[in-house]
Amino acid sequence: MIHIVANWNAFFDAMIYLSDESKYPLQLILRNVLIQSQASASGMDMASMDSTAAAQKMGELLKYSMIVVSTIPLLIAFPFLQRHFIKGATLGALKS
Repeated sequence: MIHIVANWNAFFDAMIYLSDESKYPLQLILRNVLIQSQASASGMDMASMDSTAAAQKMGELLKYSMIVVSTIPLLIAFPFLQRHFIKGATLGALKS
């Protein structure tokens, strides 16, 4: 079960092997959104501070809402698969 969670967060293999953005997994899309929002925030100038502040606020809202939405499938699946987590954790435990 921990293997599933680890693969859920894996994006490096997809970043290396996939060139078509329509086939990107969710974590790679989130990574790209994070990088784009950081790049747009660093490129601000003082002349259009109000419009860039509004755009940055909207970008932050989009970024955080995408992160919350991406965690929903794991939050839904965890209560049903919790017994497998416990079984896997206690399987390798040492008995004294």
